[in-house]
Amino acid sequence: MKHLHIQSLFTQIGDCQKEFIHKQACVLSLRYIGFAKTVMVALVLATTPLFAINIILNQYAERRAVTEMEAMGNVSVHRAEEAISTTVSLLQRLDRDNVQTCSAEDRVIFEKQIVEHGMIDAVGLADASGQRMCIIPDRELAGMIILPPLRADGPLVGIGMLERSFLGAHAAVISWDLKNQTRLFAEVTPAVIAMDPGPEYLRSYRRTELRLGNNLLWYNVGGYNSVGSDPEEMLTVEIASELYPLVATVTAPASSARQVVQDLKVLAAAACAGVAVLFVAIGVWFSWRPESEANDEFIAAIRNGEFIPYYQPVMDIESHRLRGCEVLMRWRRPNGMIVSPGQFMAYAENNGHIFDMTRHMMRVAAEEVGELYGDNPDLKLSINLFAGHFLDREIVSDIKAIFEKSNISYQQIVVEVTERHPLEDMDLARKIIAELQALGVRVALDDVGTGHGGMAYLQKLGVDIIKIDKMFIDTISSDDNSTTIVDSMVELADNLGMGIIAEGVEMEEQIERLLELGVTAAQGYFFAAPMPSGEFIEYAERTEAEARERERMAAEAAAAARAASETAMKGAAA
Repeated sequence: MKHLHIQSLFTQIGDCQKEFIHKQACVLSLRYIGFAKTVMVALVLATTPLFAINIILNQYAERRAVTEMEAMGNVSVHRAEEAISTTVSLLQRLDRDNVQTCSAEDRVIFEKQIVEHGMIDAVGLADASGQRMCIIPDRELAGMIILPPLRADGPLVGIGMLERSFLGAHAAVISWDLKNQTRLFAEVTPAVIAMDPGPEYLRSYRRTELRLGNNLLWYNVGGYNSVGSDPEEMLTVEIASELYPLVATVTAPASSARQVVQDLKVLAAAACAGVAVLFVAIGVWFSWRPESEANDEFIAAIRNGEFIPYYQPVMDIESHRLRGCEVLMRWRRPNGMIVSPGQFMAYAENNGHIFDMTRHMMRVAAEEVGELYGDNPDLKLSINLFAGHFLDREIVSDIKAIFEKSNISYQQIVVEVTERHPLEDMDLARKIIAELQALGVRVALDDVGTGHGGMAYLQKLGVDIIKIDKMFIDTISSDDNSTTIVDSMVELADNLGMGIIAEGVEMEEQIERLLELGVTAAQGYFFAAPMPSGEFIEYAERTEAEARERERMAAEAAAAARAASETAMKGAAA
């Protein structure tokens, strides 16, 4: 009986051993299969014909170019719509106020409108034939025909073009029929639409045209002549206005779009071998590494609070006062090493960890700098979000839960959305942004001019602040194109009532140029690198003390100057 029990026990042990060996064999088989698949993928990648890579790259380049061209067209149409609507509203208001003559009183009102509306160069009165009767500011152009003759069945609004131009844009003349054989008119400055958006690789080759009504050319810029070119080799985008008979046409040769991937084509052959080796190495690592070890390590880092906020100051470059800071994430490993976000942010976004990490950043920031911000209600705290935050309302709930009872008010918070990564649902993103703005939170568009949305994001998202990317600031002192782009961004921000911040400022010359262009807020290593909370609080207190000392010295100098002036006047009187 005992013998049977022992035999049964050994049989069970033998079965368990067989099962264990079978399981280990299955694990090894799966790992070998995974490794073999990786090697096969690597071989396919290494032996794929280069012409296939070229086709993929060309298609990508052309799609990207078309997207950028659509953004250019949208910007041109939007700026023209805004110029026409604003000018027509101005003329209608003058009509309602009975400002309809060339009297001295009406001229004073004309001049006041020019001062109040930066896009208006002149205001005047024209007769039925289209001749100027008077114009403010006064010019030697009285009697010049600037509008088509008045028709009884004609529209109330008329538009003409002058020869005067700026950066390819003509000065437009917009009129309003007064129903007494005269018309009020206003000249719109060419700078309103004289903007050259788009990436560098297209800017030198594309042609952008904005036409009004019966083929009346308003805006024409670009060095590439597409006349007579093969239509199949041209990329063409047309954007029509929904408000006015405006059509923007952007044309560029497909070859110019492909330039952006030319270097990739050259490197493709060498890269195939490198990619193959890399995939084999990754296959070995993942095949023999304990499953989910990498993800477990990252989750442990989140739970242990290894991701910490650093703060980079944002300065007022006119008054040298602190305006606030941008919260930037860093990974502080247990050994004290600080890891930059470029090494982990993509992984965090792709695996969904970024949501917990962002909440953690906001909580820690509220604790670390809450007292400083409570004592200084004008300071702003900028928090970076990514495209996934705009797929649901959770970010709104997070901000309410974290900041509602903190020392940092909603009005002090700025959330930054980058245009480097496209937003999947623009309508939903706009609703979430509107809900944040209703709380008092301001929204900034980061990396303007470098990503998928281009300037079209500005009109779709309704943001409050534009952040000029470092790539434009780096060459602002030496590259006329960068200066023109920054100048256009500043003008656009002014017209739309937006704030503007320059990023990546590193030199005194850049600050001087930014001040000339009208930019008064900036951040970068010229002022300070991103720093821990303690250093940032010390920096804020020191900066404020220095600003107050400058104000005190300026006040004393002014008082001394006044006293000296009074003494001199008394001496002269005696």
